[in-house]
Amino acid sequence: MSATLAAVEVAGMPFRLGTDAYLLLSLLMFSLGVGCIVSRRNAVAILMGVELMLNAAAINFVAFGAAGGGLDGQIFAVFIIILAAAEAAVGLAIILNLFGLFKTIDVDHPDLLKG
Repeated sequence: MSATLAAVEVAGMPFRLGTDAYLLLSLLMFSLGVGCIVSRRNAVAILMGVELMLNAAAINFVAFGAAGGGLDGQIFAVFIIILAAAEAAVGLAIILNLFGLFKTIDVDHPDLLKG
């Protein structure tokens, strides 16, 4: 049994969203992120997959925090968003540098780096 986190009225009938709905959304987003990382060779698409996975984790924290009645989940979600922004900035900087060297953002080509 999941705790009711949100309640809305759709066509005159009450519709409640519990923890299970948020966990299902999070599972879907995390699975899409893993699929994107595994199936793509484009570095930008891989970064998008990582972002999906981080957002799925943030949704889990918010859902469990709301079910518990505290703000702990929201605080963790803010830290995850900060981490995701830093990861995107550093990742895009690395991708731009690799594009300048190899003229491609395919992740298979940078194995030719020396150092």
